[in-house]
Amino acid sequence: MNSSKDRLTKLEKYWILYDIGNSAFIMLISTIIPIYFKNIAQANGVSASDSTAYWGYSISIATVIVAILGPICGTLADTRGYKKPLFALFMMLGVLGCAALAVPMPWIAFLTVFIIAKVGISSSFIFYDAMLPDITTDERMDSISSMGYAWGYIGSCVPFTISLLLILNAGSFSLTTSTATGIAFILNALWWFFVSLPLLKNYKQTYYVEVEKHVIKKSFRRLASVIKDIKPHREIFAFLIAFFFYIDGVYTIIEMATSYGKDVGISDNQLLYALLLTQVVAFPFALLFGRLSKSFRTEKLISICIAGYFAIALFALQLNHAWEFWFLAVCVAMFQGAVQALSRSYFAKIIPKEKSSEYFGFFDIFGKGASFAGTLTMGIATQVFNTSRAGVAVISIMFVIGFILFRRAVALNTARS
Repeated sequence: MNSSKDRLTKLEKYWILYDIGNSAFIMLISTIIPIYFKNIAQANGVSASDSTAYWGYSISIATVIVAILGPICGTLADTRGYKKPLFALFMMLGVLGCAALAVPMPWIAFLTVFIIAKVGISSSFIFYDAMLPDITTDERMDSISSMGYAWGYIGSCVPFTISLLLILNAGSFSLTTSTATGIAFILNALWWFFVSLPLLKNYKQTYYVEVEKHVIKKSFRRLASVIKDIKPHREIFAFLIAFFFYIDGVYTIIEMATSYGKDVGISDNQLLYALLLTQVVAFPFALLFGRLSKSFRTEKLISICIAGYFAIALFALQLNHAWEFWFLAVCVAMFQGAVQALSRSYFAKIIPKEKSSEYFGFFDIFGKGASFAGTLTMGIATQVFNTSRAGVAVISIMFVIGFILFRRAVALNTARS
């Protein structure tokens, strides 16, 4: 940092640390866990296309649960003193779920535990994202949000690299691959927990709604009020619709990339190394887009990211070789952190700060709803046409729709301003 004005505050650092902590599990979801699951399922007679579909369905189930919980918990969290406890509750659900995956179990039970862990981490993001107005200023939101994703990517490489070395060299440690993978799950759960402690200890809710009695009852009333409030704010509602479509493709690519790569013949080792490269490359690009946000409008940068993802989806349709998957991984890394970080900070700047959790509850509905739609669509298309490419073709269309609707949302926001 060049000046004291650019230096991170302690609270900003602690907030970023949670991204570093949870990204370890996010990395597992996109790499080791789907490979581990597909190997378990196929060992029990489940076909490759069916195991990919079941993996997609499990993610869809988790997203539906979070979509239902999001607005309710978000509204409750905006009450004074509730945001941190709810954040801690769902964070621990994710941490314990991650550790529980280490226990040997049938593939159906494994998916059940995974769904619980996925609900935990996804729900924690509602409160974590809503903390952004509490820990920094409007002027710094784009930069801080981007730093969260950037350091999350590079930070997750620490436990992931250790896990990868442990799994690939299991025999050298007199371990089976399954046992080594179980140890990796526990290692990542511990990383997530301990790296998150500074935020849990030091975060204080700055913006809140003061409610002394009947907190839950009044939270439901406020939820109904927020639904009414969003409708007149056409720029907010339009952004959420656009976000639904373009983030659909982003989340689906993140969560289904490993299964897709395995289906088209990429080896497990190639998949893991390529996705590790994604984390490393994503780090500087997330920081780059954070810096670019100081010189270019956030809306323009988001538009570039959506267009980039559309090109990625088209390239994925003809993917056949390992080098192509490596190239695709680098391309994804260029835009992955930026589109998520900038969307988060853009939304945080256009909503009422004292109702940040409530609005981020809806933000999560549209984001997780998109994830549900994307993974479900890919799962169905894969089974119907017996190829993962059919699902990717459908996902690519979502980026086109998202781009058009986002430009409409920007126009509405500009007109309102």
